[in-house]
Amino acid sequence: MQNYIISACSTADLSLDHFKRRDIHYISYYFSLHGKEYIDDLGESMSYPAFYKKMALGIPSKTSQPNSEKFKQYFMKFLEEGKDIVHVSLSSALSGEFNSAQIARNELSKLYPDRTIIVVDSLAASGGYGMLMDTIADLRDEGKTLDELYTWVEENKLRLNHWFYTTDLSYYVRGGRLTKLSGFMGNLFNINPLLYVNEFGELIPRYKVVGKKRVQLKMLAVMKELIDNHFNYAGKIYIVHADVLDEAKTLETIIKKRYPNVKEVVINYVGTTIGAHTGPGTIAIFFFGVPRDEQ
Repeated sequence: MQNYIISACSTADLSLDHFKRRDIHYISYYFSLHGKEYIDDLGESMSYPAFYKKMALGIPSKTSQPNSEKFKQYFMKFLEEGKDIVHVSLSSALSGEFNSAQIARNELSKLYPDRTIIVVDSLAASGGYGMLMDTIADLRDEGKTLDELYTWVEENKLRLNHWFYTTDLSYYVRGGRLTKLSGFMGNLFNINPLLYVNEFGELIPRYKVVGKKRVQLKMLAVMKELIDNHFNYAGKIYIVHADVLDEAKTLETIIKKRYPNVKEVVINYVGTTIGAHTGPGTIAIFFFGVPRDEQ
């Protein structure tokens, strides 16, 4: 039994059952609708369909991260139990969580000099972040030490590919990831950009594709090009969706036919924190393949 815990945040977009089953601890973000704040508790306080319905009605949403004081309180309960900690944060290009966790670690290391706290920047988001945590749980269960686990993550995290599209660009305009003109023209001409998370953990439009069907085909083509071992891929594949489960299941069926050796296809919702920025209609796939800094 390893004397450390693995930790993430709610933006890893795993289900509550998944977090519990894999013994992955998490700290929650917060989101607000019409000025009322909620905790991102993985759909417990507000179901994901209800959340996306409110977004579709145009109700404004905002998000906030746990600050360093929240992290201190969160970390201390494990330190008091005599446990070391490896906390993997949402990409530092998308949030200040990494810095908040680092501040808490630096302060607590003075109070608990015999304990080890490692904070890792995942350079990942949503289902990619969740898939990374699931893999880390496998490594822990295989008996990897804290240092071995940390080394593996740093050497392999860029191999985790994130590719996704959306049918409504207005949320990306509001978040500053697309210009107002690009968003207007995209919606006018039914352009569905295929986006990815690059080697710096940034969310970047990569290809401009007209029509949902074509962007789905382009995403699958990119996957074929970049995935480990191509059609012999035998790892896991994650899919997340923003309240378009039928589309996610259709994608799952295609993937299982193309990659018969795939270990598992996991489907989850895009959670409320990430979903507040992507909006309803988003679909994303995640897999291990060509490192992002080589693409």
